Amino acid sequence: MIVRAIAGKEQDQFLLVTRQDGNFVYLADGKHRKITQPKRKNPKHVRATGTILTQKELQSLTDLALRRILRTYRESELQALQALQGGE
Repeated sequence: MIVRAIAGKEQDQFLLVTRQDGNFVYLADGKHRKITQPKRKNPKHVRATGTILTQKELQSLTDLALRRILRTYRESELQALQALQGGE
């Protein structure tokens, strides 16, 4: 699942939840936080975007592929925001 960080150093960044464990989620961005060493974060500090990667995508996911997915997602969110602002 892709989430947006709403607190901390990663604020306003899109990240991938690699797993959930009790009271924490583990996040990766493929650059600063690799898939093999995700950041532990309180789930209160992230918001779900509603985008979920398929099991097939997750199995073959590399750090490079994750960076590309998140970049594409960030760009599409920016375009949607600009379209909304332009429509006002």
